[in-house]
Amino acid sequence: MKELLSELMDAAAGRVDYADARHVGSAHEAISVRNGRLHELHREQQEGFGVRVRIRGAWGFAAARGSDRAAAEDALARAIALAEAQPAPPAAAPLAPEEPARGSYAARCARDPFEVPLEDKLSLLLAADEALRGDPRLAVTSAHFLAFRELRSFASTEGGCCDQTIVECGGGIVATAVEGSESQVRSYPASFRGDVAQRGYEHFEELALVAHAPRVAEEAVALLSAPACPSQRTTLILDGEQVALQLHESVGHAVELDRVLGMEASYAGTSWVRVEDLGRLRYGSELMNVTADATSPTGLGTYAWDDEGVAAHRVPIVRAGVLQGFLSSRETAGEIGLERSGGAARAEGFARQPIVRMTNVNLEPGDAGSLEDLIASTERGIYMETNRSWSIDQRRLQFQFGTEIAWEIVDGERRRMLRNPSYAGVTPEFWGSLDAVCSESEWRLWGVLNCGKGEPGQSMHVSHGTAPARFRDVQVGIA
Repeated sequence: MKELLSELMDAAAGRVDYADARHVGSAHEAISVRNGRLHELHREQQEGFGVRVRIRGAWGFAAARGSDRAAAEDALARAIALAEAQPAPPAAAPLAPEEPARGSYAARCARDPFEVPLEDKLSLLLAADEALRGDPRLAVTSAHFLAFRELRSFASTEGGCCDQTIVECGGGIVATAVEGSESQVRSYPASFRGDVAQRGYEHFEELALVAHAPRVAEEAVALLSAPACPSQRTTLILDGEQVALQLHESVGHAVELDRVLGMEASYAGTSWVRVEDLGRLRYGSELMNVTADATSPTGLGTYAWDDEGVAAHRVPIVRAGVLQGFLSSRETAGEIGLERSGGAARAEGFARQPIVRMTNVNLEPGDAGSLEDLIASTERGIYMETNRSWSIDQRRLQFQFGTEIAWEIVDGERRRMLRNPSYAGVTPEFWGSLDAVCSESEWRLWGVLNCGKGEPGQSMHVSHGTAPARFRDVQVGIA
C-alpha cells in the first residue's frame, strides 16, 4: 500500500503544489448485554483512500472506497478538479515545514481483541451484568465491550511514506435505579460506555467489571433517597474523569487554532481565545499546567504521525496558568508563523479530510497527594464524581456540567451522598480558582469516544490525562 501511495504522489507532483494521500482500513466491534440478555452485537469493516491536494493555496479533497489503484487514481483526479475549480486565496500562507514521515508504528497490544472468542467476551459481560442485579429497583443493568483497529498508510509529494496500526479496547457497566418518578444512574469506570485505551483485550480484563458491579448497583439505589445537591458557592473537588471532560470542553476545544482563527465556526462554534493571547493570557491559576501530548502511552490521541505526516510530539498549552500554545495543523501553524505544526491534524476514517483535532490534552499532576488526602485537607465542600451531562457555549466560555453522584465534605471527611449534582462557571474564572491537583499516583488517562467537530461531522477518539483537583468558590447546584 505504501508503494501504491508513493507512486500516486509521484504522479501528482507535477500537477499540484502539495498533495498527500491516506489509505485507511478499519474494524469496529461493539457488544453489549442488558438485563441478562444480549442487547447488541455489531461488527463493521471498511477501507478506502482519502486524497488531498493544494493548488495556489486552494484545497481539494476526494475519497474512494477500496484498495485498488483505480480507486486511488480516481480520488486524486477528483481532488485536483475540486482544487482547480476554487478561487485561489489572495495571500495563502505556506504550510509549516516538517521532515517527511518515514517508517512504521504499531500500538502496544498484548492480546488482539478481535482474536478473542465471542463466547469469552459474552461470558465476562454477562457475569458483570449479573453482579449488578438483585435489587428490584434496578430497572436496567448493562455491560459493554468495544474494540477498534485501524491500519493507516500515508504518502505525500514531499517524500513522506509511513504506516501505523492502532488497536483500542475497553468497556464498562451501568446501573439505572428507578423508584416512582425518580431515576438515578451509576457507571464504571466512566460514563458513556466506559473507558477505552490504546491497548488490547488485556485492558478490558483489567477493568475488573465484575468486582466493581456490586458497589455501582448499591450507589445507584442509594441515590434514589439521597438529598439533592444544595445550591451554593462552595469548594468543589472533581474526580479525574470529570476533570478530563472539563479539560476537553473548556481548554481542548478552545485552543484548536482553526477555531481561534475563525476557520471553524459552523459546528460547535469558535473560541474566546485570540492569537495575540499567546504568552500573555492568564487561563488559570499557577497550578494549571496543560500539555498536548501525542506520545502519551495508551492514549486514544497517541500516534507516530498525524494525518499530515507530522511526527508526534509534546506541545505546551498552558504553563503556570498562562497560555503558551495551540493545537494546530501545518496550515494553521503557517497562518500565524509558527515554526512547526502541533501535529494535531486528524481525520475520521478515509472519507474525511484532516482538520485540527485534539491529541491527548493532559492536565499535569500536582503535589496534593491522594484523593483522600485532598478531601482530608478540605474543611467544607462537595466532591463530585462521574460525568452525567455537559453544556458549554459556542465560544467555550460559559458552561454547566452535571455528575452522577456527589458527597458533602465536612471537616475533611466525606459525609452525605448527594443526588443530581451540578456546577457552573466561566472558563478563566473557574480555572483561576484551581488550588490543588492530586499527585502522579492519582493521575491516569481517560478515553473520550465522541469528540465531534467539522462539517461534514467527524467523531474522534481522544484521551485526557488528569488527577482529581480542587476548585474554590464555585457555584454548585442551580443558581
